[in-house]
Amino acid sequence: MTGPAPMRGLIMDRPLLISSLLRHAAAMHGDREFVARTIEGGLHRYTYAEAHVCARRLANALTALGVAPGDHIATIGWSTHRHYEASYAVAGMGAICHTVNPRLHPEQVAWIMNHAEDALLLADASFAELVVGLAPRVPSLRGIVFMTDAAHVPDTDLPAVHCYEDMVDGASDAFDWPEFDERTASSLCYTSGTTGNPKGVLYSHRSTVLHAYAACLPDMFGLGEAAVAMPAAGIFHVNGWAIPYAATLAGAKLVLPGQRLDGASVTDLMNAEGVTCAAGVPTVWQGLVAHRQEAGTCVPSLHHIVVGGAAASRTLIESLMRHGIEVRHDWGMTELSPIGTFATPRPATRTAGPDPVLDHACRQGRALFGVELRIVDDARRELPHDGASMGELEARGWWVAGGYFRLDHSAAHHDDGWFSTGDVCTMDAHGVIEVKDRSKDVIKSGGEWISSIDLENHAAAHPSVHMAAVIGMQHPKWDERPLLVVVARSGARVTKEEILAFLTPRVAKWWLPDDVVFVAELPLGATGKVLKAKLREDHAGRNPTI
Repeated sequence: MTGPAPMRGLIMDRPLLISSLLRHAAAMHGDREFVARTIEGGLHRYTYAEAHVCARRLANALTALGVAPGDHIATIGWSTHRHYEASYAVAGMGAICHTVNPRLHPEQVAWIMNHAEDALLLADASFAELVVGLAPRVPSLRGIVFMTDAAHVPDTDLPAVHCYEDMVDGASDAFDWPEFDERTASSLCYTSGTTGNPKGVLYSHRSTVLHAYAACLPDMFGLGEAAVAMPAAGIFHVNGWAIPYAATLAGAKLVLPGQRLDGASVTDLMNAEGVTCAAGVPTVWQGLVAHRQEAGTCVPSLHHIVVGGAAASRTLIESLMRHGIEVRHDWGMTELSPIGTFATPRPATRTAGPDPVLDHACRQGRALFGVELRIVDDARRELPHDGASMGELEARGWWVAGGYFRLDHSAAHHDDGWFSTGDVCTMDAHGVIEVKDRSKDVIKSGGEWISSIDLENHAAAHPSVHMAAVIGMQHPKWDERPLLVVVARSGARVTKEEILAFLTPRVAKWWLPDDVVFVAELPLGATGKVLKAKLREDHAGRNPTI
């Protein structure tokens, strides 16, 4: 016998659509400034109201080019106002905005665009050479739009080339954003740094809007109308970590840095625009710290930064905090839109003193509402939250990918609804995770695990070390042993023996690297992460110490 059906609430059922974010910003925060560094040079300034007009005009222009709902529209561009307009116009009209990472190898870019079957490409003029090589290899492309003005459109032999500014200027702004199911696909991003071909993550309007809400929370990006937000992560990098959506939702002043992310350029732009919060990978903030040390320039307006994409070293975090900047470590993935956790200090941590705050900042933090996390062993049995047990992190939630685009089977997605992230973590009683390694990078020595990230952080604390990476090398007795690869600071002289002596009191004896190699630079991937597969390939011939 069954009971009565649950009573439904009498609340309007309105779809969560990306277009509603910009429409709201134009209506409620229409005079709030929007600043972007352009590819042509200089800054472009306008308001959310003006951005909304441009996005509507672009939607009309794309419609005139034959773009229809469900079409995949690729973008290859830096973080600019035009790229911002495109992300809203394409998704808002019911098409799918496919942001392509220009730092990937051209072969990968061609594979991705063919896999997506992109119908149109919007590209910055600075990528003309890449576009000329790509276009003939992507038969689904019906045209190219260079995101610039008429004076800067590259001279190519490509057919069906259009000028972005001419298109927008010549189109009407009378465009009514259509309404449709909020679960409709909105944007497409491909993972990087994986083995084999990249995997497509297809976001929905619903997941994007919910993720934007979460990103605004005080303990995450902390966005409101008074905030001045700068994503130092490109729009092609998981939609700029959702900041272009979150800032629009909150009406915060948005500052887009274009392609110049060196320490001097970032510092100058932040100071000129009064940036209060920013987000980016550790290499960006290393440049900021180095520029301050060289030029003595600080950013008084900057309250906090969010660091993600790769684990930031304790030394980097401590340097930023010494400059009065609160560091909020986070963890996420393309598959999580990308935010999964935040490491803003808890009230009890703040009152305990600077050392506990620093310790907390070096971890990746707790899950946002909307995401559930757990750690499991090799049999996928849940492990205790004791801060010591290490296991693979699994996730599920409102903006977690439930599968990959055009991939029938994913070993990372399980029938019970959990997604295996590939990160090896600990989790404490408060739900705070600390990423110890990627499952493919953790070093298994004599039946025990060595965290390459912990070793890297200790090595990076040496005053003569600029960057450090640890990889596992095959060993006939211990299975694997750690090799430390070091980039020394400019002008510094340091030896293997000095590094090992520095590490000895800081790690267990059996954690000590078997060797230390000095290189001029570390191989970095498209999102600023160290390419450990390349390091293993480069040093495959080294003989282990037995």
